Amino acid sequence: MAAMPNLQVTDCSSLFAPRLPSRPHSRFIPKASLQQPHHHSSSASPPSLVNRRQLISQTASLSLSLATLSTLPLPAKSEEVLSEWERVYLPIDPGVVLLDISFVPDDMNHGFLLGTRQTILETKDGGNTWVPRSIPSAEDEDFNYRFNSISFKGKEGWIVGKPAILLYTSDAGESWERIPLSAQLPGDMVYIKATGEKSAEMVTDQGAIYVTSNRGYNWRAAVQETVSATLNRTVSSGISGASYYTGTFNTVNRSPDGRYVAVSSRGNFYLTWEPGQPFWQPHNRSIARRIQNMGWRADGGLWLLVRGGGLFLSKGTGITEDFEEVPVQSRGFGILDVGYRSEDEAWAAGGSGVLLRTTNGGKSWIRDKAADSIAANLYSVKFINDKKGFVLGNDGVLLRYLG
Repeated sequence: MAAMPNLQVTDCSSLFAPRLPSRPHSRFIPKASLQQPHHHSSSASPPSLVNRRQLISQTASLSLSLATLSTLPLPAKSEEVLSEWERVYLPIDPGVVLLDISFVPDDMNHGFLLGTRQTILETKDGGNTWVPRSIPSAEDEDFNYRFNSISFKGKEGWIVGKPAILLYTSDAGESWERIPLSAQLPGDMVYIKATGEKSAEMVTDQGAIYVTSNRGYNWRAAVQETVSATLNRTVSSGISGASYYTGTFNTVNRSPDGRYVAVSSRGNFYLTWEPGQPFWQPHNRSIARRIQNMGWRADGGLWLLVRGGGLFLSKGTGITEDFEEVPVQSRGFGILDVGYRSEDEAWAAGGSGVLLRTTNGGKSWIRDKAADSIAANLYSVKFINDKKGFVLGNDGVLLRYLG
């Protein structure tokens, strides 16, 4: 590929010709069977202490007086308590895959949740209840958009999706405007970050990074070429699997200071980029198994997940190829994402309801067994701040942090 083009849009009313949607890439991890509750039958008087799960499972067989029931905590109608997490049930089709979540910084009760099948949900009570939102400019076309990423800075917000679509709001999401994009955009948009007033940073699955400072009417390329062009031009780089690379990113994660780490679609190497660098920098993996996902720890170091299960932490902070494995109790299911609440506390999520917690920076992890009954893959952990966090899963599963 030639040098990365700068994208200029001068007429906001003329939209690009959208490409046909393609089947979204998915990672299959077998689901665990739902654990059936044990029902107890007894003619004796009920126990004095009954938690929410026991109350739900024993209601059909226990005969309690109205006076006794009034003294017991009633189960939430729309959620299921899971240790420090609760499940929030959403008004969506079970087949929807949730992809990203973000809140308005000036109002942490006001947020948006994105997914496949043109799903946009809005909450105004901190994530307890959600209602569907529609975008007229997106519904006018016969495309089933997959909304990949959302980000807010102040009252300004951005949404990107596939087929190529860019939405912008300046009033905290009360209204959304569609910003036209150039047909020369290389790859599909998978990530966007609001960086300042009328400013944002956008990444495609081919490694293109674009920045705007005038609410999306013009975009400047931050890298000179796509990852494919970089790797195919530098075939002597010594990166295993990089020669004649024609794939895309499997995952991409951004640090708070603007650095990126991305995993190749085959998982055989990873790439990094720092502001000011003209090209992505490829890195060999030091682990035999292929990489599933990578991201940034709260202290500036890296975490790395391998396919089939396995968690590794980089030695020290910054970009490195030196990792050491940390033992985790994942029950044989793969771990798909890690989210840090602080430098010491983090949560990891994975297949068949795997949910793990560390309180010592990742040195040891404890499994939250209360989530074992969720027959879904939990693949995204998002902490908005130290008090607000969410876990996203397939089949419309959403967990909200209670700690």
